[in-house]
Amino acid sequence: MTERYVVTPFGKPSDALILGKIKNVDCVLLARHGRQHTIMPTNVNYQANIWALKEAGCTHLLVTTACGSLREDIQPGDIVLIDQFIDRTAKRVQTFYDGQPTSPTGVCHIPMADPFCSKTREVLLEVAQGLGVKCHPRGTMVTIEGPRFSSRAESLMFRQWGADVINMTTVPEVVLAKEAGLCYASIAMATDYDCWKEHEEAVCVDNVLKTMKENANKASSILLTAIPQICQMDWESTINAHKLMSQSSVMLPKH
Repeated sequence: MTERYVVTPFGKPSDALILGKIKNVDCVLLARHGRQHTIMPTNVNYQANIWALKEAGCTHLLVTTACGSLREDIQPGDIVLIDQFIDRTAKRVQTFYDGQPTSPTGVCHIPMADPFCSKTREVLLEVAQGLGVKCHPRGTMVTIEGPRFSSRAESLMFRQWGADVINMTTVPEVVLAKEAGLCYASIAMATDYDCWKEHEEAVCVDNVLKTMKENANKASSILLTAIPQICQMDWESTINAHKLMSQSSVMLPKH
């Protein structure tokens, strides 16, 4: 295992890239908020993180995220393999083609009808079911700016909008991964019922950390089983389709 500190055209990633093998598969680990959890969601350098992982040779991006549940049947400790998002962030760059001197040229209008890699999600679902982990096969994540949690009125509104879970990091991470042509899938772990639920304690940091500690083994066991399976599959057509979509979405300057 080696640590590599890198610099990208978008600055430094959240922390060192940890390069090593998981079940004999070359992997790169990166702590989204820094290994000491010092970076708040708004200030995560999502551009640098995704760029660094792509430059390191990654084809797949398997992420974990804590989230609040907006549905009765998604209980704290459950895993949700999200397939859609609603973006309520306000301060985040969502493209590599941002007009900066060091950025790639052009304007990228990336399609977002299906933000996550369905083939990768299918693998994670099969693995979770095989391990007996309670797992919801799809879900819509609403990503808020944070770092505050939602007001009760917001939480109730998001439920009316059809959101199933709520967090602070899926956007712009999934958007940039799609621009980068990566196979991106997210293992979302419900830690609480946000604050919409009557007669239930509203979300607080203590309870989030407690539930995460009790259930962290679920996400890691899914990853440890899924990674060698992913490695044994043929991904050529999937990766090519992702790359083609990202390339064909860029409008270059007219000469």
